[in-house]
Amino acid sequence: MPSTPRRILVDLCHPAHVHFFRNPIQLWREAGHEVYMAARDKDVALPLIREFGLDCQSMGASRSGIAGLARELIQRDLALFRFARQMKAEVITAIGGVFAAHAAFLSRIPAVVFYDTEIAKLQNAMTYPLASRVAVPRCYESWVPRRRELRYAGYHELSYLRPGRFQPDHGRALQAGLDATRPTFLLRLVAWTANHDLGDSGLSIQRAQQIVERLSAHGKVVISSETPLPDALREYQYTGMVSELHHLMAFCAGYFGESATMASESAVLGVPAVYAAHSPRGYTNEQESRYGLVRNVRQLDATSVLAACDWLLAQDQTTCEAARAKLLAETVDVAAFAADTVLAAAAAGR
Repeated sequence: MPSTPRRILVDLCHPAHVHFFRNPIQLWREAGHEVYMAARDKDVALPLIREFGLDCQSMGASRSGIAGLARELIQRDLALFRFARQMKAEVITAIGGVFAAHAAFLSRIPAVVFYDTEIAKLQNAMTYPLASRVAVPRCYESWVPRRRELRYAGYHELSYLRPGRFQPDHGRALQAGLDATRPTFLLRLVAWTANHDLGDSGLSIQRAQQIVERLSAHGKVVISSETPLPDALREYQYTGMVSELHHLMAFCAGYFGESATMASESAVLGVPAVYAAHSPRGYTNEQESRYGLVRNVRQLDATSVLAACDWLLAQDQTTCEAARAKLLAETVDVAAFAADTVLAAAAAGR
């Protein structure tokens, strides 16, 4: 890691981004670099930042819909540009990075974008040409500007869930809702308000109820949801701390949900996962074809969804642990890779 002190601005637009950058931030600060954070009020991002004891500058709440996202883009680009100038940042980094790339371009400093979501075509078209570096997993299945592209063996989730970066705690998992006497299954429902979710949709409430019914016959079900649950599902609501969810996940018997990120989190922890959504991801495709830890479900009818439940129930812990060992052996320390990549860009300049 380069030793010249740098002033780094990190733009955190989603809870998963907080997790991704937490360890790189620690590595930068331990090496004597100054790190500043801007945050977007999205889902549980701000509570998660507070739980980890990180300081940040809030840039306002996220918006939804085409008009709302367009208005947010203009307002947040300008706010982030002003913050970067105020902090005298030498580099801006983010996941997705549409605001970061624009603010960095206006500031004439490098922007390093990490991303893994191929379907965000409009966002990527607005971001990649203005970024100094675009770092994507080896399994990324879409366009990246050739001269700006960096590929690595790994997934975003390994930045914070790789052994040495994260140690699952059984006691904390129990406090977060793990059942000590029978298998626990985690179900994730999302709000479908992200820019890459426009025009997309997920599981119906009826389908979610069918999943709960099938999995409940074999253990306890915990639901993590971005939106309020209907009365019929409210008893399954996750009530633990946001920062404790990965401890619960690590000891679950399986994951089923609309979040590709959480499917990947489960996979790198050795927990079998079903990713149920219309939109594909290169990383969950690889985690299915290369390691067998994920099952991707694109048709959300009752037959397909219940067959995926049966697949999840049939998974063997020993086989999953072996698959995880193979995954870890074939991937890099993503936190260290991210930290080094940002510092290299800062040293190179725009």
